[in-house]
Amino acid sequence: MKLVTTAQMQAVDRETIDSRGIPSDTLMEHAGAGIADRILSQLIEDPETVSAAVFCGKGNNGGDGYVIARLLHQAGVTVVIYFLGPLDALSVDAKRNFDRAAGLGIDLVEITSADILPEQLDCDLIVDAVFGTGFSGAPRGVSAEVIEYINDQDAHVVAVDMPSGMNADTGDFEGAVVVADYTYTLALPKFGQFVSPGRELVGEIEVVPIGIPEDVVESFNLTCSLTTMAEVIEALPIRPPDGHKGDFGKVLVIAGSTGLTGAASLAGESALRTGSGLVKVACPRTVQPVLAAKMTEVMTHPLPDVAKKGALALRALGELRELIAQHDAIVLGPGIGRHRETGELIRRLVASLDCPTIIDADGLNALAGHLDILQECPSALVLTPHPGEFERLTGEMPPDDIQKRADVVRKFADEHDVVLLLKGSPTLIAGPGSDCYLNPSGNNGMATGGSGDVLSGIIGSLLGQGMEALEAAVCGAYIHGTAGDIAAGEKTARAMIAGDMIHALPKVFELLD
Repeated sequence: MKLVTTAQMQAVDRETIDSRGIPSDTLMEHAGAGIADRILSQLIEDPETVSAAVFCGKGNNGGDGYVIARLLHQAGVTVVIYFLGPLDALSVDAKRNFDRAAGLGIDLVEITSADILPEQLDCDLIVDAVFGTGFSGAPRGVSAEVIEYINDQDAHVVAVDMPSGMNADTGDFEGAVVVADYTYTLALPKFGQFVSPGRELVGEIEVVPIGIPEDVVESFNLTCSLTTMAEVIEALPIRPPDGHKGDFGKVLVIAGSTGLTGAASLAGESALRTGSGLVKVACPRTVQPVLAAKMTEVMTHPLPDVAKKGALALRALGELRELIAQHDAIVLGPGIGRHRETGELIRRLVASLDCPTIIDADGLNALAGHLDILQECPSALVLTPHPGEFERLTGEMPPDDIQKRADVVRKFADEHDVVLLLKGSPTLIAGPGSDCYLNPSGNNGMATGGSGDVLSGIIGSLLGQGMEALEAAVCGAYIHGTAGDIAAGEKTARAMIAGDMIHALPKVFELLD
C-alpha cells in the first residue's frame, strides 16, 4: 500500500476531483461513511445504548465529521456535534454536511469558548474531526483548548484521518495534540503516522478507502509503500501437505565466536521457527561444543579457527564453500567477531557467493571500505545494518527525517544492487529499482541484544524457502516486528528479551496462515 506525504495526498485528491470528475462532496461522503461503518462494526455493539460527541473543525476534516455524526445518528447512536464556528467560515462541503446534520435534528453546539463545554462529557465515544492531514504548526485559541479538553475526557477517542494537531509528514506536534485510541486514515497511509511520536498518538490505525481510482494513485509514481498483513500473507510460500524437510529450505548460519555464541544460536533457532526444514550453524571449532549444548534441533558444524581466539580462520574458506553448495540460503555474520582473519574470510566469501545470503552484524563491519565486493557477488544479497553499521559502511549517518532516510535506502540499494534493510523505528527496506517499504510492526522492547540476530534467522529462513530477496526482507521485518509486539504484550516491552520473539513466532504464524 502506497505511503504519502501531505502534498502528495492533496495532489491525488485534486487529480481525482479535477480530472476524473468525482465531486469533492462524494469523496467526503465516502470518507464519513467508511469511518461510520467501522465505528459501528468494530467499536459499538448496540448503537441505541451508545452516545457520541463529534468535534468538527471548519475545514473538510470537519465536513467528514458531520457525515459521521449523521450516519451514527441514523444508526441509533445519541449524537451531539460540537463545532468550531462561525458558520460562514466553514468550507463549502463542510457547510453542506452541517446543514444535512441539522436537518435531522442532531444537537449542534457552537464552541466560541471552552467555557461552553461541560466539565465532563457524558458520552462513550468522541470523534475528533477538528484538523486533518493538511494541518501544520501549533493549534491556537479555542482549537487548542478543545484538543486539551478532548484529552481530558474518559471516552474512547476516534481520530478522523489524523489526530488533531499532529503533523502528517513527520509525526511531530507543536503544542496541543489529540491522543487517539483509534485513527481511521483516509485513502492512503501517511508517513507521520508510523514515526514517533506520531505512531504513539494514532492508537490503532486503519486505512479507509474513499473511492480514489487506483490508476490515479499509480500515475503519481509514489516511491514508498507501507507493508500490510494482507501483503505478507499473500507473499508467504505455500507449504505443500506432502512436503518433507528438504522441501522447506536448508539454511546455513555462518556465525559465532568466543563470547558471542548467543547470536549464532538465536539466528539458528529463529530460522528453524520460521519454517526451515534444516538449519546448520557453521562456527569456530572452539565454540562448537557450546553451541551444540545450546541447541537441540539446530545442527552445528565446527570449522578451523584462529589459534586460541575462538574466531573463524581464513583457512576455513574451502570447507565453507563446500558447505554453502549444500544449502539454499546463508545467514552470515551474527556474533562472528572482528578478527582480521575472519574479516578477510567474509570478504572472500561474499565475492564468490552463489547462494541467497543475508549479511548482518560483524559480517557488515567486514565490508566497511570494501563495498565494491557487493558488485562482484553473483547472488542475491540482503544487508541489514542498524544506523551505526550503515555509517561504518558508507561514512554517513542516515538522516533522521523519514522521507530523506527512505531516499537514502533506495539510493544505496540501487547503487550496490542489493536489498538494504535499515533497522530503526521504523525499519525501511528497498531493493534495486524498488519502492522503499516502511515496516509498521514492532516496539521499543525490541531494542535489546539479540533482536537483530532473530531477524537475520527469520529472513534467512524465508530466503531458503524460495522467496525473492526483497520479499523475504519485507516479510521478515513484518514477522519480526509482530513477534516483538506479541512478546511485549506477554512480557511487557521493558522485560522482554530476544528469545521471547522466537517463542512468539508460532502465534505470528497463527495470524498469517
